[in-house]
Amino acid sequence: MAIEQNNPPKNDNTPTSSSSGGGAGDSPNENNKRRRRNKPRRDGKGSNTQANNPTTAKTGKDKSRRSGQGTKDNQALSTQASNAAVDNDHNHLIDSAADDAAVKEGGIKAVGNQRIIPFMKIEKPMAILSLLMVIGSIIAIAVNGLNLGLDFTGGVSADVRYEQPAEQVEVVQALADNGFDDAVVQYLGTRQELLVRLPPQSDNIDGLSASLTQALALPNNNADISNVNIIGSQVGNEVYLNSVMALVLALVCMLGYVALRFQFKLSLGAVMSLFHDAIVTIGVFALFGFPFDLTVLAAILALIGYSLNDTIVVYDRIRENFRRVRGISPYQTVDLSLTETLRRTIMTISTVLLVVLAMMFLGGDGLYWFSVALFIGLLAGTYSSTYIASSIPLRMGLSRDDFIVKVKPEFEEEIVTFNDPKMFEQD
Repeated sequence: MAIEQNNPPKNDNTPTSSSSGGGAGDSPNENNKRRRRNKPRRDGKGSNTQANNPTTAKTGKDKSRRSGQGTKDNQALSTQASNAAVDNDHNHLIDSAADDAAVKEGGIKAVGNQRIIPFMKIEKPMAILSLLMVIGSIIAIAVNGLNLGLDFTGGVSADVRYEQPAEQVEVVQALADNGFDDAVVQYLGTRQELLVRLPPQSDNIDGLSASLTQALALPNNNADISNVNIIGSQVGNEVYLNSVMALVLALVCMLGYVALRFQFKLSLGAVMSLFHDAIVTIGVFALFGFPFDLTVLAAILALIGYSLNDTIVVYDRIRENFRRVRGISPYQTVDLSLTETLRRTIMTISTVLLVVLAMMFLGGDGLYWFSVALFIGLLAGTYSSTYIASSIPLRMGLSRDDFIVKVKPEFEEEIVTFNDPKMFEQD
């Protein structure tokens, strides 16, 4: 007969043993659960599941390993960043030292390794100097006046032909010995044909022709007067007024050309530069009493063309650098343009001055005052192209926006809708 063993029913209130063994009737899984529950909590916040669960523990180790690796990566990145910052500071110090050294040498480092000369650094002193020169020239013209030549005051003009070549100095001296002072003698193609100009004379044409024929006779070289003209003062005044109008018209045409070719701010600077060159040259002639005739006026008109050409070269480089170079101020852009054109300016002015000096000392009396006017104007024109023509546009707010072509917005497409009458009939 089988004996039934009555096991007591399980109750949640039944006390459990805290020993590692447990009850005799408990299964191994239940004992493991009890052991896990009875172990002390390590963090004090909950059960230590990460230490007892192999999967969780492995995941935790991976996370800790990843966090450690991430910490190392962050440390490496921070180290690289700090090294880059140190390098940047070092490079900045080197650049600052290079800039300071460049400034001490008279230039600044602006574009790459190219040093530019700070022309605009002395802009204000040069502007004051130009203003004083212009004011002084106007005062000299108003007080002393111009020593106008025969072309403007009237006089006598005679075409003379010698049997043999004659020297201008000999002809002037022969006229002075016979009472004809302040004569101007010029060659007409050859050394045997000359143009003689004299101040107004009291004799009539016939008596004057006989007197000139006797006065112009040189030893072993007779003179033949083919034509004698008496120029009145009224004709001289008309020539004078027409010359002034030609000078003003030339300046106005230059203003329009530069305004269309470049920009109005630059055109105003160019015209002020040309006016400066012309008025300074005329002021020097008025100050020292040099004779002012049509040859001097021709020199001034030629000077205006030369000075404008030099200014146009500078303006073209300024426009190019405003479009090409970024990150520098307008003053630095102008300094860069002047530095790049400096070599060309020096070479051009040097060659032209050589020709002018040759005409001054070897060209004779007919080209002397023409050469003097060109010499004075060339020096003034080189100076004005650098400081006046470039300084005035900067004072007027010249910037990169003045040289960027602004494209007009396209016309909006016109939307045309057609109402179909059948659409309303369907309703």
